Amino acid sequence: MRAAVLTAYDAPLHITEIPDPTPGPGEVLLRVMASGVNPLDTKVRRGAAAHAKTMPPAILGIDTAGVVEAVGAGVDQFQIGDEVFGMTGGVGGVPGSLAELAAVDARLIAHKPKALSMAQAAALPLGFITSWEGLVDRAGVAPGDQVLVHGGAGGVGFLAIQLAIARGARVFATGSPRSLEVIRRVGATAIDYTTTAVDDYVDEYTGGDGFDIVVDNVGGATLDESFSAVKRYTGHVVSALGWGTHSLAPLSFRGATYSGVFTLMPLLTGHGRDHHGHIASQAAALADSGRLVPRLDDTTFTLADVDDAHETVGNGTASGKVIVLPQL
Repeated sequence: MRAAVLTAYDAPLHITEIPDPTPGPGEVLLRVMASGVNPLDTKVRRGAAAHAKTMPPAILGIDTAGVVEAVGAGVDQFQIGDEVFGMTGGVGGVPGSLAELAAVDARLIAHKPKALSMAQAAALPLGFITSWEGLVDRAGVAPGDQVLVHGGAGGVGFLAIQLAIARGARVFATGSPRSLEVIRRVGATAIDYTTTAVDDYVDEYTGGDGFDIVVDNVGGATLDESFSAVKRYTGHVVSALGWGTHSLAPLSFRGATYSGVFTLMPLLTGHGRDHHGHIASQAAALADSGRLVPRLDDTTFTLADVDDAHETVGNGTASGKVIVLPQL
């Protein structure tokens, strides 16, 4: 099969022929139909993501959608010909989806939403799983909650808005001036963070009480601001980028709580992989009910121009999720 192989950090991916993988016990062999490109993929490629534990040579690509071509021993929930999707590799030494075939742990995947194309399905896994772990598993989002999503037009934030709305929450989201219309179209109240101070939008939308849940997809100073925007006593902040040094004083003075989300854990450790498959099945159900739709970049990329796909994500010029189609 053809695959895009990382042979050295911060170098072009090498398109080469390698032996076809064989599914082991508990695995299925996928014919990869689409691979989603995340900012994390570009960081792994540059050698700037030590937490992803990826060393060359490696096949990158965290998100995938494809068709089952073979089934390993002990797998009974999938059959040859099934269309599936999930967050299946690309970190921790687990081969990723930038290839024509991939042997993947069956616990990590779910049946593809019937309402979505392969490209749309491949745009969901990392972003939706991160959102679910934060909003549902950690914060317990409930009907009537006021939820603030930082980075609402980003790959994670755009899906987090839809998930929170589907769970009955009233959603607000921050963004730059050029992203505000995208945020409004998906159903959230848009907040221009470049012109509106935290105290001002907390006063305007919560009467100064703070938001029940604050979802941080930006990190750094934005996480610090989240501690000042959360509701007193009962509020909860969740972040997928809480890796810096932060003062907890603003959070403590509000009597609120915080949780970190590390979505790569099941891929890196092997623990919790069945939960990722369950979350993917929840994404499929929401998509098939019309309540979850990803936003894709207009450009179609293939393995032949995968470097251009990574460049588009890395330089921030994408207008939605970038997808690589290993096959035309």
